[in-house]
Amino acid sequence: MTVKPFDLFIIGGGVNGCGVARDASGRGLRVGLAEMNDLGSATSSASTKLFHGGLRYLEFFEFNLVRESLEEREILLRAMPHISWPMRFVLPYAPGMVFDPTTPLSRGLRFLMPWLAGRRPAWLIRAGLFLYDHMGGREILPGTRRVDLDRDPVGVPLRKEFTRAFEYSDCWVDDARLVVLNAVDAYQRGATIMPRTKVIQALRVEEKKPMWEIHTQHENGSKQVFYARVLVNAAGPWVTKVIGQLAQQDGQETRADTIRLVRGSHIITHKLFNHPKSYFFLGEDGRIVFAIPYLKDYTLIGTTDVPHESPDEPAVCSPWERDYLCAAVSRYLHRPVEKRDIIATYSGVRPLYEDGAVSATAASRDYFLRLDDAPGAPLLTIYGGKITTYRRLAQAVLTSLEQYFPAMGPAWTGQGAPLPGGDFPVDGFANLVDDLASAYPFAARQLLARLARTYGTMAHQVLAGAKTKEDLGAYFGADIYARELDWSKRHEWVVTAQDFTQRRTKTHLWLEEAQMRAIDAYLQS
Repeated sequence: MTVKPFDLFIIGGGVNGCGVARDASGRGLRVGLAEMNDLGSATSSASTKLFHGGLRYLEFFEFNLVRESLEEREILLRAMPHISWPMRFVLPYAPGMVFDPTTPLSRGLRFLMPWLAGRRPAWLIRAGLFLYDHMGGREILPGTRRVDLDRDPVGVPLRKEFTRAFEYSDCWVDDARLVVLNAVDAYQRGATIMPRTKVIQALRVEEKKPMWEIHTQHENGSKQVFYARVLVNAAGPWVTKVIGQLAQQDGQETRADTIRLVRGSHIITHKLFNHPKSYFFLGEDGRIVFAIPYLKDYTLIGTTDVPHESPDEPAVCSPWERDYLCAAVSRYLHRPVEKRDIIATYSGVRPLYEDGAVSATAASRDYFLRLDDAPGAPLLTIYGGKITTYRRLAQAVLTSLEQYFPAMGPAWTGQGAPLPGGDFPVDGFANLVDDLASAYPFAARQLLARLARTYGTMAHQVLAGAKTKEDLGAYFGADIYARELDWSKRHEWVVTAQDFTQRRTKTHLWLEEAQMRAIDAYLQS
């Protein structure tokens, strides 16, 4: 063995893989991570961008998942106040609202209270919100309140038949930046992070100790061989495909649980309402659709739950999903949302653990870990999970591996440890922008606010040494200067314009094709 082995080698650079890399590196383990594309380029950058408990999961009696998610909201909010912040959600109520007929709660009420005929009474919604307020030890976020839609500004965009609503709290998060900041933190703690690097072979070998021999190939064709004591399969939608390849290459039978691939699609429109709160809409089929203020100028609408055939099949919002989302919000808004209002769409594939649920909507969003340790070096496979519980999932992975690393450090990510750039108070964002404006008076406040939202306190590193606007370098549009591109290329593994404008930032919505080509050319130069 010619190279020092890793303790952990992780396949997959989504939120789960990067979360495990961060946690393990912080405990003193030697970590390698390979992602075949850009970090967070699949499911982890295509979520509804919320840290939320999952109010609808109460109808499936997934109380443990909801409690854990609610507890996580404020832990995560404190750790990353630059990319996550509190958000209020308005749930308009009408007596004719119905349940999703597949939920256990719906089936139980049909038996116990047949006179409801599948409808959701207001008292039941209020009871659910009471649980939501009190299950997770809420400290920062305000609780539920009743809303008179005839008097409150949140009622202005809604049809007049909706006269009352409930308002509750959850949190917004920039999902793609969550991934890269976990990777940055892991790297700063000693991890080797390898985007655009595919694992092409992995074999159990016997040296002085059982090891994994891992062969990788970068997109430029270069190949490397690594060794690791434990292999972690965090490949998301490709998780079972990876297990199949490992079993074929290693010659040993490895148990593969089944996953259910579910596509979630979203549409982005120009801003539909002039207030900072989001809507929680119940569709005619009992499913929910969010309408969320997005990047000041837009509204984000989602999501769907549609079976998806293969992880290698591109995730694209279908015409049916587009029309479904338009119809779902148009049922509530006095101005209907039509196809011509849509400026962009995106879709992601959720790899849900197959629990035998009757539909994609009913399938659990909880995670499941499978540890295969016989014979030879162990393999830990991650199934399912949701973005809100990624930190808990990573912690559970390390707990599962304690027997192999008895000297590793204790759990630490829940103890107020901020992600890079998040070392300021939850309510300190405006002060951070003021500090930047004082240090760099030549820069427009809009630019400084975007840098603060993207990099937090690291914005000072991005701008360090700049004395004039000319020091920011070439301008590419949408408040993007060469200095930021240079910093992202050096510190955040940016290679293409798409990496930067769609995942490290969300600036692609303001850029024209010629500007995207110019950014690509600059990064390649």
